[in-house]
Amino acid sequence: MSISVSIKDLSLSFGAVNVLKNLNLDINDGEFLVLLGSSGCGKSTLLNCIAGLLEPTDGQIYIKDRNVTWEEPKDRGIGMVFQSYALYPQMTVEKNLSFGLQVAKVPADTIKAKVARASEILQIEPLLQRKPAELSGGQRQRVAIGRALVRDVDVFLFDEPLSNLDAKLRSELRVEIKRLHHSLKNTMIYVTHDQIEALTLADRIAIMKSGVIQQLDDPMTIYNRPVNLFVAGFIGSPSMNFMSGHTEERGGRLCFVTSDAEIPLDGYDASEPLMAGRKVILGLRPEHIKVDEEVAAGVVSHDAVVDIEEPMGADNLLWVKHGGHTMSVRTAGTRRYSPGSAVRLTFDMSVASLFDAESEIRI
Repeated sequence: MSISVSIKDLSLSFGAVNVLKNLNLDINDGEFLVLLGSSGCGKSTLLNCIAGLLEPTDGQIYIKDRNVTWEEPKDRGIGMVFQSYALYPQMTVEKNLSFGLQVAKVPADTIKAKVARASEILQIEPLLQRKPAELSGGQRQRVAIGRALVRDVDVFLFDEPLSNLDAKLRSELRVEIKRLHHSLKNTMIYVTHDQIEALTLADRIAIMKSGVIQQLDDPMTIYNRPVNLFVAGFIGSPSMNFMSGHTEERGGRLCFVTSDAEIPLDGYDASEPLMAGRKVILGLRPEHIKVDEEVAAGVVSHDAVVDIEEPMGADNLLWVKHGGHTMSVRTAGTRRYSPGSAVRLTFDMSVASLFDAESEIRI
């Protein structure tokens, strides 16, 4: 598979503050890559470097095997969609879509064909004679995407394009962007702090922290096999449950042990030999914990008490107290639990995560 965008040893500093640190990243042709992280992690800075809006301190950027590190944004073969719609308020939708092409002196027939194609793909044909003030937030963002679309570029850059919309519109436009990618098959690089957007849109996700990519992989690998404690805690809502303890041999089985819990590690898929006497952190997602009042004979279970129940429609989120820990458990929406009721927990260790307590790297 050919490389569409290649970033080599990229660094960017503002005075003494290092925002990006020797970053390397190859993005495949036609790939949908999401840059995910909290505010200040460097994701928008990286996107702006690719776009040519920021000048890197060191390193190089290649688009389609061409070194564009010092090229102007207009010469890079990119289309960018910003968080703010940035539409010209005095122009109609049609004029907003065509203005950049007119400035570039593209022939009128070509402009008309490109505007018609973008309008059809984004389903904004009835809006072409309206002005931005007459449009909803979702319609404005469609026009902003259309303005990038008419340029017929190799790479599309999205800088948190849905963050100004309400939840329903975000969900609808997320589907539209995914459909757009399937239709165009262009390379798309998408910045967000919303993990739902990342998991649903991406072919691969690059999770960033302090200007460094922590993990680069497909969404399911990142969700099920996070490489470190930071990624494990960042991905998932509610967050993964964590318990600190150590490994110990008990009754011929290797167990995870705390002052008030003993959990056999049977079925855990370790990436390295797992020995007794190691300080570790055990991570379990809410859906990997089962709660029952009664447990079949021979199954290892743990006593817990229900603290709070949060009904969420299709499922419920149960907060339970297990020893000295409070844990979140996802249960079926048809079952209800009252606060203070006693339950039994069973843990699916085949999908658990175990991290070294010092390095915080997955074991």
